[in-house]
Amino acid sequence: MWALSLITLFISGCDTSDDETPTPTITYHKIAEGSTLEADLKVEVYSTEELTTGYNPLYIKLYDPAGTQINQASINLVPMMEMADKKHASPVENPTSGQAVDGYYKGAVVFTMPSGEMGNWSLKVNIQANGKEASITLPLTIKEPAVSRLKSFVSATDGSKYFVALLQPAKPKVGVNDLEIAVYRAETMMSFPAVSNLAITVAPEMPTMSHGSPNNVNPVHTGAGHYLGKVNFTMTGLWYLHLYLYDGTGEAGKLYFEVNF
Repeated sequence: MWALSLITLFISGCDTSDDETPTPTITYHKIAEGSTLEADLKVEVYSTEELTTGYNPLYIKLYDPAGTQINQASINLVPMMEMADKKHASPVENPTSGQAVDGYYKGAVVFTMPSGEMGNWSLKVNIQANGKEASITLPLTIKEPAVSRLKSFVSATDGSKYFVALLQPAKPKVGVNDLEIAVYRAETMMSFPAVSNLAITVAPEMPTMSHGSPNNVNPVHTGAGHYLGKVNFTMTGLWYLHLYLYDGTGEAGKLYFEVNF
C-alpha cells in the first residue's frame, strides 16, 4: 500500500499542467478620456506603462452615445507639443487596422521631450466611425525616464535630424536578447517619417570591464522604421549598446544606449 501511494504521488507530481507557461496578463491604465463634440463619441486612451520620452504604445477605446463599444473605425493620432513660441509634432504610428483587437485600437507615439517648463503635450484623436467624423484633443503628461531610451543625431551625410528609439530589450537578461529599434527623420516640425533604408551595426561594450560580446546580430529593417536584431550580454552590469547607422553614401551617425541590469 505504501509503495502504491508513492507511485500515485509521483504520477500526480508529474502532471504536465504544472509545466505550462502562463500567458502574460496585460494591464491597461487609462491615461486620458473625453467625448467628442461631433457625434458625441466617448474616447478613452490607455497605456501599459507610464508615458515617457521615447516610444510609447497607446491603446484607444471608442463608445457611441448609447455606451456601446465601437469595434470598427479609422483612427488618426496627432501628438503636439505646445511651447511658448512654437509647436511641433513627433513620430507617430497610427492603428494599422480599422478593427479593434480585444476592444482596443493600437498605435504608438514617440514623444521627443518631456512635459514641463518647456511646454505641454496633447494628443488629438481623429475618428471616422459609423459614417461620421469626429475628433478630440486630450492633454498628456510625459516624463523623462531614469535611463534614456531615445537618442537623436544630425546625419553626417544629408544634414537631417534623426530620432532613434530603443524598444527592446525592455527587460535585459544575461544571454542573447531581442534587439529592436525604430528610426525616424525630422522632415519638418510636423512630419517625422519612418526611415527604412539604413544599414545598422550593433556593438555592445561593457565599459568597466573593457570587453564586448560575441554572437550579436545586426538589426535589419522589418517595416515602418523598425529594425530587429539580437544583442548578447555575457554578464550583468552596465553596458553601452553602440549603434552605427549607414545610409547609401556612408556613415550617417553613431550613438549608444546605456543598459544596466
